[in-house]
Amino acid sequence: MLLSLVSVVFPALIITLVRTYDTGLEPFETSPLTLPLMISNSLLLGIGILYYKKRLPGIIYKPISYILNFEIKGKIALIIGVILLSIYIGFSISELSLNEADDWADYEVLEKGLAIWPYGETDNVYVKEQNDRYVRMLLLSTSLNVFQNIKLLPFVASILLIITTYYITYQLSQKRFAGIISMVVLLQSFTFLQFDTIAVYENFWVLFYILSLYVVYKRWYVSPILYILSIFTKAFSIMFLPMSIFFIYRAKISKNKKIVTTIFYGIAIGVMMIIFLAGESVYGDLVRVDISEFWIGFTAWSYQLRFDFMMILTILPLTVGLFLASRRGKTEADSILVLILGVLLAGPVLSMFTDFYYILPYRFVPLVVFFAIGTGVFLAKKNDDGIDKK
Repeated sequence: MLLSLVSVVFPALIITLVRTYDTGLEPFETSPLTLPLMISNSLLLGIGILYYKKRLPGIIYKPISYILNFEIKGKIALIIGVILLSIYIGFSISELSLNEADDWADYEVLEKGLAIWPYGETDNVYVKEQNDRYVRMLLLSTSLNVFQNIKLLPFVASILLIITTYYITYQLSQKRFAGIISMVVLLQSFTFLQFDTIAVYENFWVLFYILSLYVVYKRWYVSPILYILSIFTKAFSIMFLPMSIFFIYRAKISKNKKIVTTIFYGIAIGVMMIIFLAGESVYGDLVRVDISEFWIGFTAWSYQLRFDFMMILTILPLTVGLFLASRRGKTEADSILVLILGVLLAGPVLSMFTDFYYILPYRFVPLVVFFAIGTGVFLAKKNDDGIDKK
C-alpha cells in the first residue's frame, strides 16, 4: 500500500531508483494529489485514533457511533438498492449505443478474434490470446449475435457485480446498511464507471471471481467452478488463487467444508491446466523475468487511478482500520486485507514475468470492489454478543 501511495506523491521516484539508465525524470517532483492525500490521511487517521480512545468531543463522537451502529430493515434496503440501480442504469444505458472502435484500439483485436471464434486459427498472438479466453468469447459472441449489441451482456455483468457487492458485504458484515454503503462506494468509482459497459474490457471475470467468494458461504461446492470461469474469462484471475484459499480458510464454515473446497480448487486448477495445455495455449510462450518491472508495477496508481479520488485519498486509513479490526478478532477484516494485498501484488508480479500484458486501469476493478466491500464492513459495528442491532 505504501509503495503504491509513494508513487501517487512522487510519480517518478521508483522508476528513477530501479532504472539503470538516465530517465531524465525528477524523482521528487510531486503530483497534484499530494496535498489532498496528506490532508485526508492525517484527518481520517487522527479522527480514528481519537474515536477509539474516546477522546473526541461528543458532537463528533456521537454521530460516528450512530453511523457505526446504524442498520436498516430489509424492505428499506431493497428500496434503496433498487433506486441506486435505477439511477445507475438510467445514466449508463445510453453508452450501449457507443461504438467502441472509436475509443479503444484493442477493439480491433477483439473483432478479429470474434470473426474466427471458436474454430478459426490465426498466427496473431494477440488474437489467439483473445480466443483462449473461452468463456469471455462465448459471452461476447452471444451478446453480439443473439442480442445484436456486444455491450449488452458486459453491462448486465456490471449490474450483477453491483448486486453481488451488496450481498457479499452483507454476508461478511451481517448488516444491510453496510451493503448499501458498498454499493454507493462502487457506483462513485471512476474506474468502475469507465469500464462498466465496455466489451473489450468487460467485467465478466470480476463478476465470476466475486461470486466465487460469495458462494463459499452459501454453496461452497460451486466456488471452484466460478473461479475457473473467471480464469477462462481472463487468465489474470489465476493470480488471485492465494487470496481465494485464504478467504476460504477464514470463512465461517465448517473445517470439513474448508478442506473439501480447497481440494476442489486444486482439482479445478488441474483441469484448467490440462485444457490450456491440450489447446496449445499462448500463455506459456509469454514468460520472462525482470525484477525491475516488479517495482515499477507499483507506480501504476500514479496514472491509472488518478481519477478515483475517494479510494486514493482514503484507502490507507481504511487499511489501518481493517488491520485494527482484525487484531480485535474480526476475521472478515483479515480476508478483505488479503484480497486488497493480492490485487496490489498481482499487477507487479505479472509485469515481472511477462511484457505481453500491461497494468491497465480495468485490472483495478477488483481493487475498487474490495475497497467498497472493506468500507462497508469497516462501518458495520456489532454488539458484543455478535448480533446486529435492529
